[in-house]
Amino acid sequence: MSEPRLVPAPISIEFSEADLDKEAFEREFQQLSESDDDPISQWLKLAKARGETAESDQVLLKLVVELHRKIDALEAYLKNETPKRVSLMHSAEIDSIGFEHFKLKEPLLEAGKLYYGRIAMPVHPKRDVGVFFKALDSQLAEIVKMHERDEKEWAAYMTARERILIRELREKKEKQQ
Repeated sequence: MSEPRLVPAPISIEFSEADLDKEAFEREFQQLSESDDDPISQWLKLAKARGETAESDQVLLKLVVELHRKIDALEAYLKNETPKRVSLMHSAEIDSIGFEHFKLKEPLLEAGKLYYGRIAMPVHPKRDVGVFFKALDSQLAEIVKMHERDEKEWAAYMTARERILIRELREKKEKQQ
């Protein structure tokens, strides 16, 4: 197998072997995909379906919805409410990512094993992404299952990281000349 193309990405992951509690991991995986199905999102989906948002500025509408979510999150924080997440055994830093792979900084994986993890994605809005992955070696993992929306954000994040690297290389090259 050829080595996948990876780019440096400073993100974190929590994970456990998938066999430890398949049912709980699958339940959380599904819940994380529906995390945008809060009351304001439900209202927005209904309004879009009825055509009530056709003449609205979509960017402004998204920003107002995100502001509403922030207020909800602040309210939950003040009430000391935390989202219920399954407990995962390992916490690690991801060194680099590819479209279907990622590599941990430390050798924590066992080749051939299936794992479930939560990746803290540095996108707007910040959120956790559920992922099932298979260890190819002690550090390299192949993503086996990720929700479609999360796949798009993962690919967009990887592309953004590539652009940053290209820009840095160009600037470095210009300084040398």
